[in-house]
Amino acid sequence: MQIEIKTVEDIVASRSLAKEMAKEIGFGIVDQTKIATVISELTRNIIKYAVEGLLQISIIESINRKGLEIICEDRGPGIANIELALKPGYSTSRGLGMGLPGAKKLMDELEVSSEVGKGTRITARKWL
Repeated sequence: MQIEIKTVEDIVASRSLAKEMAKEIGFGIVDQTKIATVISELTRNIIKYAVEGLLQISIIESINRKGLEIICEDRGPGIANIELALKPGYSTSRGLGMGLPGAKKLMDELEVSSEVGKGTRITARKWL
């Protein structure tokens, strides 16, 4: 499923869709909430830093397991120092600096690729 992210309403719709998909494949309420929280953070970052972008949510399968994969892409300013951006407390917008580090903690896998001036792609996975 792919959703264009441009407004706060898109964030809300994305959260709902992700929770439904997570529930459908067997995630409990705690993991559904973790996934929805990560969706909120990543999509808010799209609106805050890049104005618009795309969110893809997919059910994935690997040997003997199922999960959910979340991909957020934008063509925003990019992240100059990914390692620093993943450290708790670091913020470029005077926030708490817990967004990306929090997302990393809530998911089983989180990969960030970014190029300054071209955009960012974040892939997060949660396994059952």
